[in-house]
Amino acid sequence: MSFVDLTDRLAPYTALDEPLLAFSATDPSQVDANPLRGLAHFGGYGSISHAERVRVAVAGPDSGRAGRRRLLRNVIDPQKARTRDSYTPDYPGFEALFGLPVVPAAACAQISLPERIEDIGVGPAAQLVRSEISDALRELDRMRSEIDVAVIHLPDAWETGLRGVGFDAHDEIKAIGAELGLPTQVINDKALSFGHTVSISWRLAIALYTKAGGTPWRLAPLTGVPEHTAYIGLAYALRGDPSEARFVTCCSQMFDSDGGGMQFVAYDAQDPVEDTARARRNPYLSRDDMRAVLARSLRLYQSRNGGDTPQRVVIHKTTAFKEQELAGLSDALSAVDEIECIDITPAKSWRGVRILPKPAGRTRGIADNYPVHRGTTIPMSGTTALLWIAGNAPIAALQGQSYYQGGKSIPSPVMLTRHMGQGPLELIANEVLALSKMDWNNDALYGHDPVTIKYSQRLAGIIANVPSLPRKEFPYRLFM
Repeated sequence: MSFVDLTDRLAPYTALDEPLLAFSATDPSQVDANPLRGLAHFGGYGSISHAERVRVAVAGPDSGRAGRRRLLRNVIDPQKARTRDSYTPDYPGFEALFGLPVVPAAACAQISLPERIEDIGVGPAAQLVRSEISDALRELDRMRSEIDVAVIHLPDAWETGLRGVGFDAHDEIKAIGAELGLPTQVINDKALSFGHTVSISWRLAIALYTKAGGTPWRLAPLTGVPEHTAYIGLAYALRGDPSEARFVTCCSQMFDSDGGGMQFVAYDAQDPVEDTARARRNPYLSRDDMRAVLARSLRLYQSRNGGDTPQRVVIHKTTAFKEQELAGLSDALSAVDEIECIDITPAKSWRGVRILPKPAGRTRGIADNYPVHRGTTIPMSGTTALLWIAGNAPIAALQGQSYYQGGKSIPSPVMLTRHMGQGPLELIANEVLALSKMDWNNDALYGHDPVTIKYSQRLAGIIANVPSLPRKEFPYRLFM
């Protein structure tokens, strides 16, 4: 890390190093800042021990068959990178990456779906789509021994039925697949015609490998972070009609310190909220309910770690922690040495421009052509800091040049606010920065939120649309 004085009006900022990713459990030298480059050089972190190949089943309309076949062929075969950006390397092909082939599942696991909603039957479009999705997934489940991942193609011709009041076709697929234990990949017509074949091949290959049970990468050790650290993301969904709901479902996601062991749990609060209108704006839990949620999350960690308790627990959410929530989590985590509670919110009113050192003969520096570096952190008080998750990341570029993901606009930071804990804010920011790289359903360098937030919110959204989803533990890969 390097420390640089700005002005007497702001605290000195910290330029955090780009977190590295690990691609081997045994060789600490197999690390890279760019996940795609790391995969191309080293392969995946963990193999699929139970499989000799990844078998892909498909449910979709016959009109998309050629496009789907082409899409899978591009995942199988090497692809040469064009001039899209300075970040994406050549795609070497699925087997070269992960050491096993990806193949179509047996013919019985290739299911034809109706071309149009009208071909399904008569009734409200969303109900027809819901019924068709459910039937297709349950039919595939009967052939579970022949399938590793099920691809569901939702065509544009179904557009009017893909969303409705309390219904989202994507969420329905994920919920049914999770209940059945069947990993799913949703595609649409755009995926079949997407022009950047290298990018979509990378994205689909990583997703298929992970959903079949592989681990593409994990976090390399972060300086200052105890080995036995656990990360928990919390998000809330209101049960029932949001205008009348009085009970909250808390969605918790548990990670080990290296980003492994990712599991979801959903807990239905037992205590009704006192102020329904306020809870709709900022859902929260009672002390007893928060104690129950965190105790259940802690048991997930212990079940993966021989009964051991983590030395440190970091909890992320996007709303402020209420006093009763802090009391409840303290009750549940009384055996943990360190607890950090951080809320992470967009700070859209802030912008930053990087000023280069002034050239000889000039009285002022000049603005850089690229944004501030990703990882720029400015403490605002003893408990708050600004962090630029989006920004320039030269170390991830293939040739060492500047690289700004997306390439448009001046990025805004997030505000980190600590409600419990006492470690350096820079350490908290570094963990958030690292966890923004743990989305295994993407080919990007980072997401705009850490996965603790992104996927706990995704589960909350699915529960809001599919309240019947069982409240039990689920592997992360079932909701990707």
